Amino acid sequence: MPIAAWEALRARARVGVERVGGAKLVGRERELTLLRETFGRVARERRPQLVTLVGVPGIGKSRLVFELFQTIERGDFGIVFWRRGGSLPYGDGVTFWALSEMVKAQAGILESDSAEQAGTRLREAVERYITEPADASWVERHLRPLAGLDAEEPSAGDRRGEAFAAWRRFLEALAEERPLVLVFEDLHWADDALLDFVDYLVEWASGVPILALCTARPELLSRRPEWGGGKVNSSTILLSPLSEAETSALVHALLGRSAIDADVHARLLEHAGGNPLYAEEFSRMLTARPADVVLPETVQGIIAARLDTLEREEKQLLQEAAVIGRVFWLGSLAGERWRLEERLHSLERKEFVSRERRSAVAGEVEYAFRHALVRDVAYEQIPKAERGDKHLRVARWLASLGRPEDHAELLAHHYLSALELAMATGGDTSGFSGPAMKALRDAGDRALALQADAAAARFYDAAREYWPVDDVENPELLFRLGRALAGAGDERADDALGQARDALIAAGARARAAEASTLLADLSGGIEAGATGRASTSTRRAS
Repeated sequence: MPIAAWEALRARARVGVERVGGAKLVGRERELTLLRETFGRVARERRPQLVTLVGVPGIGKSRLVFELFQTIERGDFGIVFWRRGGSLPYGDGVTFWALSEMVKAQAGILESDSAEQAGTRLREAVERYITEPADASWVERHLRPLAGLDAEEPSAGDRRGEAFAAWRRFLEALAEERPLVLVFEDLHWADDALLDFVDYLVEWASGVPILALCTARPELLSRRPEWGGGKVNSSTILLSPLSEAETSALVHALLGRSAIDADVHARLLEHAGGNPLYAEEFSRMLTARPADVVLPETVQGIIAARLDTLEREEKQLLQEAAVIGRVFWLGSLAGERWRLEERLHSLERKEFVSRERRSAVAGEVEYAFRHALVRDVAYEQIPKAERGDKHLRVARWLASLGRPEDHAELLAHHYLSALELAMATGGDTSGFSGPAMKALRDAGDRALALQADAAAARFYDAAREYWPVDDVENPELLFRLGRALAGAGDERADDALGQARDALIAAGARARAAEASTLLADLSGGIEAGATGRASTSTRRAS
């Protein structure tokens, strides 16, 4: 049997897979066989393939990804690159986050690396697989924003098309070395720009074994009814509920016994509705408190019931971790280290969280919620009056890691959440309104560097809501907003650029005012800068 080989990269969350399971896989044998056969065909025929697993929360998408990972880990397909990235719940502004995770994993970049360290790692990763110097330099230049590094000032022309082509070239170079699996998790939360790139990659990559494996809730198909449609190398697997017999088999396997009270069993089947996560959470709760059988109506309800069984300190710790996100670090939590480790160990035994073998932050222990819904429910249980301070703490911890441009969108999210919650409750914002405004502007800059003009405009717009009108930097912020709106094809661009030009002239910034005038002339001349037009041009140019 061939031996599986994995690159020893340190950013665990971007390399491995969500560890799922315990019980034997039930009711998903056909879907797993289809996944294995699809990847086998990708590796054998060296053709890209898009597979999207679609289903409601808890239905088993992550479990299927885990089972495929185990198949590959056993060496059934030889040496394989496996890269994983997830979209965030506030993904409307966190552009290309999943792809960014994959690129940083490939380069071995940690969240705590300095800009110099990250730049060196990225350059070495590109040059390892792309040997032609000019080609490597071009690819590296376009990967820098994904790695959270400074990029060149946005230029005119088909910027997104060129970036897409460069990113595709890098992934093709990896796949030329060995089969490449790209796992895009929670694609329903992804920014439209990431959806465009995944679609583009599968359409235009050729002669290389790439499997783009996506997980999504049904909302994705509501947003993009045509997702994957019309492509011979695309398939969507809709995960249906388990049958009553399959649900029973799963519960019995989890409990380690063949029978439970008949009335409880009947109510369980009714409330679970064939959702494996409901069955798993019920089994964990019954194991912990066999005399206290609770059967809420929903998966979220049974998770909430399990959370309510925790000691107060454990529950508060989970809530604090939930503010950080699906993945969190020991140093990001408040409290004495030994007490935190003790409580997290208890939560791990109770299967709320798991300790990861590798960390994306040097010197920090990394944990992850066992399921996104556990994190979501824990967060929703936090009193709103307490959320603002928790978001502010997270923002300050993220800022302490250095290289804030890499965390720009996360900083913006946490600072803005803290700002809005404080204002809603009449709290004092003077201590952090400045960093919040800067974080929003920096997030806009990063989105603009990634050619995500609509996302950049949203960040700049949010920054302007809090930016003092008479501040010397306000004209420049208005110009950046206008440029982003123009790039997104937004009709508000004319007004924003006109205001920016006048404000820049008044401030004596004549060179920048001239840029605003040029953009205005381009708009009035009918030059279309919308994303759709750029994408169609890019595919012709990149091919």
